[in-house]
Amino acid sequence: MNLRQPNANEATQTFNRSKSVSPMSGICTRCLDGCRGNCEIFKSSFRGREVIYPGPFGNITAGADKNYPVDYSHLNIQGYAVGAWGLPDGEEPNPDTAIFPRVDTETEYGWDKKVRMKVPIFTGALGSTEIARKNWEHFAAGAAISGITLVCGENVCGIDPGLVLDGNKKIKKSPEMDRRIETYKKYQEEHGEILVQMNVEDTRLGVAEYVSSKHDLDTIELKWGQGAKCIGGEIKVNSIERAVELKKRGYIVTPDPTDPAIKAAYKDGAIKEFERHSRLGFVTKEGFLDEVDRLRGLGFKRVTLKTGAYSMVELAMALKYCSEAKIDLLTIDGAPGGTGMSPWPMMEEWGIPTFYLQSLAYEFAETLSRKGMRVPDLAMAGGFSSEDGVYKALAMGSPHFKAVCMGRALMIPGFVGKNIGKWISENDLPKTVSEFGSRPEEIFVCYEELAQRFGDDMKNLPLGAIGIYTYAQKFRTGLQQLMAGSRRFRISAISRNDVMALTEDASKISGIPYLMNAYRETAEAILDE
Repeated sequence: MNLRQPNANEATQTFNRSKSVSPMSGICTRCLDGCRGNCEIFKSSFRGREVIYPGPFGNITAGADKNYPVDYSHLNIQGYAVGAWGLPDGEEPNPDTAIFPRVDTETEYGWDKKVRMKVPIFTGALGSTEIARKNWEHFAAGAAISGITLVCGENVCGIDPGLVLDGNKKIKKSPEMDRRIETYKKYQEEHGEILVQMNVEDTRLGVAEYVSSKHDLDTIELKWGQGAKCIGGEIKVNSIERAVELKKRGYIVTPDPTDPAIKAAYKDGAIKEFERHSRLGFVTKEGFLDEVDRLRGLGFKRVTLKTGAYSMVELAMALKYCSEAKIDLLTIDGAPGGTGMSPWPMMEEWGIPTFYLQSLAYEFAETLSRKGMRVPDLAMAGGFSSEDGVYKALAMGSPHFKAVCMGRALMIPGFVGKNIGKWISENDLPKTVSEFGSRPEEIFVCYEELAQRFGDDMKNLPLGAIGIYTYAQKFRTGLQQLMAGSRRFRISAISRNDVMALTEDASKISGIPYLMNAYRETAEAILDE
């Protein structure tokens, strides 16, 4: 198993001097007194806690690079030469009807009041990180025009510089939350939705009450955690005045900006940034069910839950409690983590990896189903970036998993589109882009398609949104091809029989047949005829 190298990683902007490194510690085999750096131990000796986090903050997303023993690459998709499943009712399958462009990639989630999406993917939680804030127009418009759901993450109101609280310390006004919701709704059509996450701080501030009363949102999401970290959401701020403000709002801020020693260190320039942390939640069945009832009482049509890579005990709790509460969607986020702001060691070394976590989730969902309990619609998250991985996750989790939550893979097209616009304005297009042209109309293959759709409003559509839409169309086409190859013409037709395990370990963990056994009885029956 190829594990990450400790003590050095580009995410923390550290490296080893020596080519020979101890696999266990990551320390150079020949560590010199007088070395000029720059391993994590070296950098931590004078920058301390800063080295825990990927950087530079606000300009990157970071994803763990630990290579686990088994992942989705250990599955392959089955292909068939006969049959077609999922065509419109009553339609006879033949070479003229069963063609890949006719594959329906739409999916839906929800207990009763369903939400449809054009492709079975939606964004990860884009919350209070700087990278989410400054790219929001691109992300929100891109998700909306692509017909997928956008998750507005935790702490957006709590860090809003324009936040106004009433006498009960509840939200009276949050311009940043208003901007985020209104941007998505501006471009929203029939598919997808925007939903807002809540953690402990959000609940205390009255986020649910605010977005329900002012914006009439249909869905609210509770959050237990994520695959990147088992502690609350974090951001960094580089102003001591801002750090003090956040502490006054009730957040945990480290180091303490009101401590005289910290003030002095900040004045000296030694301390350049502060971390804002959220509190840990404490889940009980009674408390969870009561909160769901309270949120429905506020008028929300749907309540969803996002949980992380905790132990199988918390996974069982999430599935059972969500079933009893009639939760509309449970998103399960596996390790390794990928986020704009999480402790790097936690992203690398904490939690149950995605493949293993989904295998457990399927097992537990089947247990509930056998007991006659309705399993909530499920979504998997944790490292997905392409249509083949999504197909495998949907197949492995069939019939319970309806979609895949994608974090960085849906943010990157937004960055690319935005930066293409910047490079065009500066006459600085890289060759990787300029080989296709010098204008957006030449560069983006979907530009004219969107221009016909939006008309004069096209000039206001952020280029990052066009990037996300273009990526989503590539994803849809690739998924159609894979599904047609296994003769599945709608998402609900995909089953666990449509993937095979390449290793016996993968088969043992997932319950998916080992490829040397998959369909063996049927094949041998043909030979025996």
